[in-house]
Amino acid sequence: MEVSMFLNTLTPKFYVALTGTSSLISGLILIFEWWYFRKYGTSFIEQVSVSHLRPLLGGVDNSSPTNSNSSNGDADSNRQSVSECKVWRNPLNLFRGAEYNRYTWVTGREPLTYYDMNLSAQDHQTFFTCDSDHLRPADAIMQKAWRERNPQARISAAHESLELEDCATASILLAEEEATTIVEAEKLFKQALKTGEGCYRRSQQLQHHGAQYEAQHRRDTNVLVYIKRRLAMCSRKLGRTREAVKMLRDLMKEFPLLSMFNIHENLLESLLELQNYADVQAVLAKYDDISLPKSATICYTAALLKARAVSDKFSPEAASRRGLSTAEMNAVEAIHRAVEFNPHVPKYLLEMKSLILPPEHILKRGDSEAIAYAFFHLQHWKRVEGALNLLHCTWEGTFRMIPYPLEKGHLFYPYPICTETADRELLPTVFHEVSVYPKKELPFFILFTAGLCSFTAMLALLTHQFPELMGVFAKAFLSTLFAPLNFIMEKVESILPSSLWHQLTRI
Repeated sequence: MEVSMFLNTLTPKFYVALTGTSSLISGLILIFEWWYFRKYGTSFIEQVSVSHLRPLLGGVDNSSPTNSNSSNGDADSNRQSVSECKVWRNPLNLFRGAEYNRYTWVTGREPLTYYDMNLSAQDHQTFFTCDSDHLRPADAIMQKAWRERNPQARISAAHESLELEDCATASILLAEEEATTIVEAEKLFKQALKTGEGCYRRSQQLQHHGAQYEAQHRRDTNVLVYIKRRLAMCSRKLGRTREAVKMLRDLMKEFPLLSMFNIHENLLESLLELQNYADVQAVLAKYDDISLPKSATICYTAALLKARAVSDKFSPEAASRRGLSTAEMNAVEAIHRAVEFNPHVPKYLLEMKSLILPPEHILKRGDSEAIAYAFFHLQHWKRVEGALNLLHCTWEGTFRMIPYPLEKGHLFYPYPICTETADRELLPTVFHEVSVYPKKELPFFILFTAGLCSFTAMLALLTHQFPELMGVFAKAFLSTLFAPLNFIMEKVESILPSSLWHQLTRI
């Protein structure tokens, strides 16, 4: 009875205010949820529920080990997942002064993120310094220079180091960051090569005299390999591709154990530019091995060679009528293998997504690796007649074989879930939309708040336009909603003594 009296006292203005406020609040929640999802790839409400509310309600933490006697297969899978989430140096990274900075001058945009440049600084300190640098004034200056965040301070330190004596690492820094053209960079690298070879020969003779000399020789080896590789890349960029191929081959013969630098990927790109497909196949035969780590360059180059054999005559209509030949089946399987390894690449090769300058570091199987591969290899796919058409017709078929890519793969381990987070750190998200795989569906809470916002906004509009009619509907709805409660209250009043019920209502 009291509920009915309360409902009768409510005016249409109250319903307008109620529905309008509800619409506003749900709209604000929707905007925040959408922003949070776009920035972090997950629902804020869902994340808070899982991270904070679920433990309070006695939920089980999935991250805690449930079985101490895990199988060797699970352990291997975990190790593979960790290795696939490792960030690698981009084998074909551009020159900062001659390429990245030029892009900044023209567009006003920064192509490299702070995280990416910080990783490069760590690489430089690891490969170009050693504990004995403080014994030589020029190397001591460069040891501090590699830690500098300000580019001009690094360049000034390099010049200061060269004024004291010839220093290979100082010439490297100037070639990378101060030189505004590839020709200038090549000149500085040749200067660094002359100094670096002398240091390498001296440290090679002394490497067995103690740990200090061994560390110095390891540093000089890294410096020499870096210089020769960058000189080969200069030759490739200046159109002297055969010279670049020879330099890379000689480098791989001289230092066969330094496979971690992935020099073979530079060689593959140069051989593809020469259209020397037989030598490309020979390199793949050595490095596309089950025991060696894969990359987009390895997988997609193998697919390109298989596609080259059939792509010029391939027709999807003819293939659907007669079926695929053995060679066509091999090409399609190679494409499926490549797409499973890195599903982001096809959209860049098919120009369904715009390219940006590749970062200095990449995450294997991630969007950063896809950009780095497509940036240098798109021209090679275009050169092979029909290759992109074959890719266009077949690449999406890969996903039918791996319906749950995060749980189980077909030819590779499950797709790592860490790629999106790392790629957002490596790529300039200000003007590039990071590719996400598998494509995330909109979280339930975004859909729910969108529906709630729309529904309450519609109610507010109808209440404002038809206050009397909506008031009748609201009273009828609330009366129906509270009817079971009124029924229960009446039963309680009839059962309990009136004196006891009066005392309860006073409490």
